[in-house]
Amino acid sequence: MTTAFSPATLGIDFGTSNSAAAYRMPGAPARLLPLEGVATGMPTALFFNTEEHSTHFGRDAMQQYLAGEEGRLMRSLKSLLGSSLLLEKTAVHEQLVSYQDIIAIFLKRVADQARQALDGRLPERVVLGRPVHFVDEHPQRDRQAQDALAAAARAAGLGEVSFQLEPIAAALDYEQRLSEEKLVLVVDIGGGTSDFTVVRLGPQQAGHADRSQDILATTGVHIGGTDFDHRLNVAQVMPLLGYKHIGPSGREVPSSVFFDLSTWHLIQWLYTAKSLASARNLKNDYSDLQLHQRLMKVLEWREGHRLADAVEQAKIAASQSHAAAGIALGWLEDGLPAEISPQVLEEQLQALLQQVVECAQDCVHQAGVDAPDAIYLTGGSSALRTLRDALRTAFPATPQVEGDLFGGVATGLAYA
Repeated sequence: MTTAFSPATLGIDFGTSNSAAAYRMPGAPARLLPLEGVATGMPTALFFNTEEHSTHFGRDAMQQYLAGEEGRLMRSLKSLLGSSLLLEKTAVHEQLVSYQDIIAIFLKRVADQARQALDGRLPERVVLGRPVHFVDEHPQRDRQAQDALAAAARAAGLGEVSFQLEPIAAALDYEQRLSEEKLVLVVDIGGGTSDFTVVRLGPQQAGHADRSQDILATTGVHIGGTDFDHRLNVAQVMPLLGYKHIGPSGREVPSSVFFDLSTWHLIQWLYTAKSLASARNLKNDYSDLQLHQRLMKVLEWREGHRLADAVEQAKIAASQSHAAAGIALGWLEDGLPAEISPQVLEEQLQALLQQVVECAQDCVHQAGVDAPDAIYLTGGSSALRTLRDALRTAFPATPQVEGDLFGGVATGLAYA
């Protein structure tokens, strides 16, 4: 009698905002791998330094950008999967490359760091996470998004990868800690998507090769942390640059520039010569020229990502402290007042959070259960207190369990 060989597995969670990787030998627990120094989580960010012709990743990329180094920052590239923008080309180190190529550059960095942590060799079996829907209600574009990510993985040297839904991966991670069977609603709120699964977990189930009978329902919606940032940015900062400002003609300043400037993966498009000329031409639409001067300073100095980062940090601080947090805009203008308070979080995010919670409720309804035994929270944006309160209202009798917000999916992928 021969025993089937179970190969080692590398799980990669390529996230909108953060990425992680985990490794598992057969019969052993999965372990997260260091991707940036000793840190196992790495922001999904690249900075192309134009003076030194160097490429920087993660925290290093953000530090280069915030220090004012000459170059280009790119974040939230995962949001381009399934979009027509993915194959658009842009200049990087004096070459034209597509955004899919840039995703491959980032994945190669993850692969190189994992290889270094594994003494120079990667396992043949690589599992990538994917959201329930890359694109809502569009199966063809969803397939194209997965195919594009697989192509980027091959270009990064990862070979033929397999995929697992991110909320199911998170469930497999949680299962390692259970001593009895539970029916669990997994809530995975990332930077770009909110994904849910109702799954039966426990020590006995963990030993089964086929888990399809344990997965009762999966749902997802294309709303995540970057959408929360966008909404807060539009409401709290963009009016300081002219959003909703009434010009001499009695009409509002055209709003498209403000929406793009508040969207992480669209910011870099505003720095082209055509976009800058269009923004300059808005001057005649302003009654208060100081507002236009602020807008042009952000665009001409290429500070859109700095602004978005300031909003994100204030959002996190307000959620954690239950108090108003100032948005750091001193670099734009001394004493420029802007803040995010718990009340602002509740008011501005109410509609988005309602859609997220309704998707979670739909998952439970599809599973045919009254209420799960536990809600397992993972994904960086699941830390948002306003979200947890909304889930508590929807499922008042169900305890919430916090997982590894940034590493749980990667760990689960290594068990997939």
